[in-house]
Amino acid sequence: MEAYVVEWLNILGRWVHFVTGIAWIGSSFYFIWLDNHLEAPKSADDDARGVGGELWSVHGGGFYHSQKYRVAPSSLPETLHWFKWEAYTTWISGMFLLALVYWYGAGVYLVDRTVADLSPAVAVGIAAAILAGGWLIYDLMCKSPLGRNDTGLSVVLFAMLGVLAWGLCQLFSGRGAYIHFGAVLGTIMVANVFFVIIPGQRRMVDAFERGDEPNPADGIRAKQRSVHNTYFTLPVLFVMTSNHYALTYGHEYNWLILVGITLAGALIRIYFVARHKGRTSLLPAIIAALIILAVAAAIAPKSRATTMNAVSFDALRSVIDSRCTTCHSASPTHAAFPAAPAGVMFDTDEQIRAEASRIHQQTVVLKVMPIGNLTEMSDQERALIDAWYLSNND
Repeated sequence: MEAYVVEWLNILGRWVHFVTGIAWIGSSFYFIWLDNHLEAPKSADDDARGVGGELWSVHGGGFYHSQKYRVAPSSLPETLHWFKWEAYTTWISGMFLLALVYWYGAGVYLVDRTVADLSPAVAVGIAAAILAGGWLIYDLMCKSPLGRNDTGLSVVLFAMLGVLAWGLCQLFSGRGAYIHFGAVLGTIMVANVFFVIIPGQRRMVDAFERGDEPNPADGIRAKQRSVHNTYFTLPVLFVMTSNHYALTYGHEYNWLILVGITLAGALIRIYFVARHKGRTSLLPAIIAALIILAVAAAIAPKSRATTMNAVSFDALRSVIDSRCTTCHSASPTHAAFPAAPAGVMFDTDEQIRAEASRIHQQTVVLKVMPIGNLTEMSDQERALIDAWYLSNND
């Protein structure tokens, strides 16, 4: 019953995270787009009122007229909308999922003793420290003199993300490392909203209500953090779906693959942000495409020939029964799985033969199954699966 309840918490938490994530990313992308499409106000009266840019648009059968003030209007409207709860709820639901799946289930999804011999408690402690430390280091970098040089800051920040990706992949399972990389970025993004963007906006509103001139520095800092957030978005979205793609996190150089895809995602976003402003170079998008193609080519499975003697199906069946059906069965015996993961079951010979390619891919090519090698499948057993598959699929 415990595993069943956990599964339902997972379903509901993931649903909330998905919906709120759409709301946050959608509003973020929209305001980046809006900011980069503003035109100088056509009316001299608007310019005199402090309007710095405006945009006309049509959507859903209606016309909209958006205006952005250089600092603030002469008087605040009665209703002022704030955009914050989309970010907060996305992070809260994401942390709920992280704690439920990767911390509560650390022995299954976070710890891989072939990577590092950590206890679940130690692994969770390290993970939590990395989340907090990631934000603190990033924030100090932005507040340092380096923060006044956007190009220099971006280079150093990317180098540190490379170190982060490498370090996580030396500590945790590939799947756990990837999701924590995304969690660090996601924590930085929402902390930017909570500690920098929203407080800066509140100070601007408070200054206006006192009759003082708002400090433009608040807007400058908020803009810098907002730009960082938009460049982090595509890497975070990749990580959110990466658990479906073991060919990335299960690879020997999984950290380098993560760095490459992170760079590609940031370059794609750089291109689109620039494109919002008008005609721009395709170079960032081209480089991103080349990086993705290079990663795909580098991790492509190599054809192999086996020198082992022919392996009987009964020998294969014995390995599957002892190492795989603990989870992949109509009635799993592992406490963490109330049902077979992805609905894949190996109870009958027909089911095993039907999933032969997947079994070979996951246990031999990628070596990500059994997950965390919970059932301690040996190299000899993987070689046996390899030999059986190759001899029956020439």
